[in-house]
Amino acid sequence: MVLGTSSHVGKSVTVAALCRCLLRRGFRVAPFKSQNMSLNSFVTADGGEIGMAQAMQAWAARLAPATDMNPVLLKPKGDCVSQVVLFGHPYKDVPIGEYYKETPSPP
Repeated sequence: MVLGTSSHVGKSVTVAALCRCLLRRGFRVAPFKSQNMSLNSFVTADGGEIGMAQAMQAWAARLAPATDMNPVLLKPKGDCVSQVVLFGHPYKDVPIGEYYKETPSPP
């Protein structure tokens, strides 16, 4: 697990580096980020959409980017509304308050 205190602190690049380093040492690796908020997206071979950072991490692991690597992508649209992309396909536009009502809290 790679953690950071805010956005743009290098988590995605660190994960890409870890993927490549572990791959070179003979481990089978794949990136995963359950939920990502980004306007920068990548279209996978099957037509799904994931965060560009997860695509870059997949390339570092010498894998084809796949929607399983980033099952929930939130694409900000402004006015506290995001498009929710589930497993690569647009689900719906949701105001942030409504999104958290639909998302169960951990026990």
